[in-house]
Amino acid sequence: MIEPDLTQPIPERIERVHLIGIGGSGMSGIAHMLLDEGIAVSGSDRSGSATVDRLVERGATVAIGHAAANMDLQADVDAVVVTSALWPDNPELLVARERGIPVLHRSQALHVLARGKRVVAIAGAHGKTTSTGMVVLGLRGLGVDAGFVNGGIIAGLDSSSGHGSADEFVLEADESDGSFLLYDVAVALITNVDTDHLDHYGTPAAFDAAFARFADAASEAVVISADDEGARRVRELVAHERVVTFGEADDADVRIVGIELGEAAAATVEVGGETVEVRVGVPGRHNAVNAVGALATLVAMGHAPAEAARAIGAFSGTGRRFELHGERRGVRVFDDYAHHPAEVDAALTAARTVIGEGRIIAIHQPHLFTRTRDMAGEFAEVYERVADHTVVLDVYGAREDPIPGVTGALVADRFDDPAHVDFLPDWQRAAERAAALATEGDIIVTLSCGDVYRIIPQVLDALGGDEA
Repeated sequence: MIEPDLTQPIPERIERVHLIGIGGSGMSGIAHMLLDEGIAVSGSDRSGSATVDRLVERGATVAIGHAAANMDLQADVDAVVVTSALWPDNPELLVARERGIPVLHRSQALHVLARGKRVVAIAGAHGKTTSTGMVVLGLRGLGVDAGFVNGGIIAGLDSSSGHGSADEFVLEADESDGSFLLYDVAVALITNVDTDHLDHYGTPAAFDAAFARFADAASEAVVISADDEGARRVRELVAHERVVTFGEADDADVRIVGIELGEAAAATVEVGGETVEVRVGVPGRHNAVNAVGALATLVAMGHAPAEAARAIGAFSGTGRRFELHGERRGVRVFDDYAHHPAEVDAALTAARTVIGEGRIIAIHQPHLFTRTRDMAGEFAEVYERVADHTVVLDVYGAREDPIPGVTGALVADRFDDPAHVDFLPDWQRAAERAAALATEGDIIVTLSCGDVYRIIPQVLDALGGDEA
């Protein structure tokens, strides 16, 4: 993992950009926006994907695999864009530094794209991508053609980024490495604060302080959860003159007075003397709360509550958030980005609201060696409590070096009843086990922000039967 150098001067004129890891959810959105600006784009990714294919179709030059030669995909590159997840010895990064090419963190590229705009930034431990999608679709429904860069594809727009004609620009802000402090934010939404990323921040107090700085830097307003414990801690640190709170707390400015669950989650809300209902086309209590956070954001921007609630109702999901990939012999197969115990709990609890009498078979890919080491017991508790059976894969290390003794077995071994879990590092065996467990009416759901979604074709094949 590299530490972003946010002091790197941004070139005044950028005509050619190379993105290392161009196929990532955030990086691909930036690449599309750069193409929209008429900037020549090249890049590399470790494997091909539909995301990479779309960029190539639009004119980007993309190499599969990281190699020094990829820096010659286009001549005279003005800047190289990277993420913190990059390894310091990446050959393209080394060449860029040898040649003196400015190396910009993805947040700096976003800063360039959003420069001069009325920026709405969404941060938080969980729900950022979903909430960003809700705000974007809400603004579009209100007639505001906002630009946006999100961490996942927004259903209905079929894109994770868009070049809008309005002054508003909505972005998902990443707190993991402190880069969310770079933006010139007008309205900041904090969905929740669950201490994480201590490899960067060092202490929980430093993590909270960063969120407070993010909030206080907003020029217009801060929108923050009134219910989440971490958000309440941060609220005590915030000195901003205009703070809008949302949630079920009695003193919330946008107050939830009722939640309805099902395939479409809904919340009844009191705001500004009005009572309105916001309903979205995704399940789960957490998504009802996310919708209220989006509503509070639009209200803070000056939009009427009833009209904003109606506009948010167009939201029907984002990529890798309880996303249906197929059905065989009456078993539906979903994928979800959840990679923290609280996110897994929310995702699986939401699944319970839509499956009736069916069972949940979860396929868990632990993400990061440190998170697996530190939270194995929490993951096991959630999976054993909410899922009917869990298949655990091995760790997706992402930006981290392996830690001796840290494997997916740490999670499986923490189950109270070993009959409810299998540790199967071999993906084919894991797919076959999940398929063998499932019967008509059940669901199989993969969970991780790693590459676990790649197992889904194997799961569908193992289920057999005709596609529904």
